[in-house]
Amino acid sequence: MHHSGTNTITTPRLILRRFEAGDLNDMLRNWVSDPNIQNEYGEPVYATAEEAKVLLDRYISEYESDSFYRWAVVESSGGENIGQIAFCRVYEDIRTAEIEYCISSAFQGHGYAGEALSAVISETFRTTDFRRLEAYHRAENKKSGRVLEKSEMTITDNVERFRQQGIIPEGEVCYCIEKAE
Repeated sequence: MHHSGTNTITTPRLILRRFEAGDLNDMLRNWVSDPNIQNEYGEPVYATAEEAKVLLDRYISEYESDSFYRWAVVESSGGENIGQIAFCRVYEDIRTAEIEYCISSAFQGHGYAGEALSAVISETFRTTDFRRLEAYHRAENKKSGRVLEKSEMTITDNVERFRQQGIIPEGEVCYCIEKAE
């Protein structure tokens, strides 16, 4: 499978780029220490700089693989890292990836998650041979739901994560988009 890895993507208001050592303070301030953000997408809370640095170092080391996709979401005007968007699962055999994202509470409601999602979808289909991108949100996570509802993704009955586990989603709303041939 042809991968492109985490390449920089620019949008009108954002720079999506690889994480860097200098992102630690923004990550702590904006999302990794916020239980409301972390719990929304099923990630642990990183309460200290030491804990967050372990996470950041892992992200940075994983860029050695061109099949690793994780972007820091940076607001262009202020240069602040306000979140992240990533392929949390890659299924090479069926050329499918599952997308996750989070944006700092202080920056929510401005369309940043949707802008980042749209840019990642376009770039992925332009530079790789992924055929399908998927995402899901828990029904009670209305904020993430609004992002997916407004995106070019459409509701689907299931995603690969659940298929492989033999799960029929209950309480999760699944979305996908397929590459136009």
